[in-house]
Amino acid sequence: MLPLPRNDRETYLQIRDVARRFADEIVRPKAEELDRDERFPREIYERMGELGLFGITVPSENEGVGLDALAYAVVMEELSRGYASVADQCGVVELIGTLLARFGSSTQKREWLPGILAARTIVAYCISEAEAGSDVSGIKTTATRAAGGWLLNGSKTWIHNAPVADVGFVLAHIDPAAGTRGMGIFIVPFDKSGVARGPKEHKMGQRASQVGGLKFDNVALPEGALLGAEGRGFHMMMSALEKGRVGIAALAVGIAQAGLEAALDYARTRKQFGQTLASHQGMQWLLADMAKDIAAARALVHRAALLIDNEEPQNAACSMANCFAGDMVVAQTANAVQVFGGSGYIRGFEVERLYRDAKICQIYEGTQQIQRTLIARELLKNGAKS
Repeated sequence: MLPLPRNDRETYLQIRDVARRFADEIVRPKAEELDRDERFPREIYERMGELGLFGITVPSENEGVGLDALAYAVVMEELSRGYASVADQCGVVELIGTLLARFGSSTQKREWLPGILAARTIVAYCISEAEAGSDVSGIKTTATRAAGGWLLNGSKTWIHNAPVADVGFVLAHIDPAAGTRGMGIFIVPFDKSGVARGPKEHKMGQRASQVGGLKFDNVALPEGALLGAEGRGFHMMMSALEKGRVGIAALAVGIAQAGLEAALDYARTRKQFGQTLASHQGMQWLLADMAKDIAAARALVHRAALLIDNEEPQNAACSMANCFAGDMVVAQTANAVQVFGGSGYIRGFEVERLYRDAKICQIYEGTQQIQRTLIARELLKNGAKS
């Protein structure tokens, strides 16, 4: 039996409705423009901050909403129905807010959390490097002790918000010989001397979610730039990873749900051979398959979120949700394009954008291959009992 959620049903319905109205009224009408122009919609994020759509699981005493992972998954799905790039921003803020709330000093929390959760301060989580994507242990960036603090050197690539962020949370080796036990996370304002941004990457999908590279050349940081305990950076990062995977899985469900809604509307009105598309049994079966696979992915997402909230074993469940939802959204947005026929292949139709937005869900927060490896590892260790 699944554990019960911490919050009552009315709470989830209320926050779902807030996120749904915001997605339908504010986000969705701008999605085509944002995708076309690859524009960072700061005004949308500031409004989200006012509504309390950032920091869903961050405790209220730390400026957050104070709900749980299930509420976070609900919000991510609804925002993604509007535009996945907007949900992406919610995910980044959730991750950084969680790390600050759990491990930050009182000074760090006071300095950074209010601005980040209100979207006045744009934040980047800086992990990936050219030779360290899925293998985080392979990072080369270093932080060495210097008079009164640290010197940061290295580079990062494919970093969400790098072109626009005000501050980064940077994973670096403090003691390279200690491997993952010798890492730290450092809070790095990007106006520091020695910080340089690379060009913005032009992505296939989720184009308003900006990505780029960063370089750190003898960036001088104070002692208080280190988040949490020295040598615990990898552990801290991993502690937030499961919720990150649930968030991306929920985002994938939202993209697929938007595709189903668009396909259903089109099938009801588009006529071929004197009948609506929805009159044909083959089309009905395709729509039915879309709906059942989306429902299955949503159930996996909610199950994983509940396990997180009840502090039960969750690794395999989070990887299952992430892996299944990622594969599902690519398949089902392809089906949405198929419903539209040639129109679905044309820029300006929502399903064309949704199909492009879907692909990254098989890559970030751990590729599908990594997720399958993690699932298999749990199976071999603990058996196949549910």
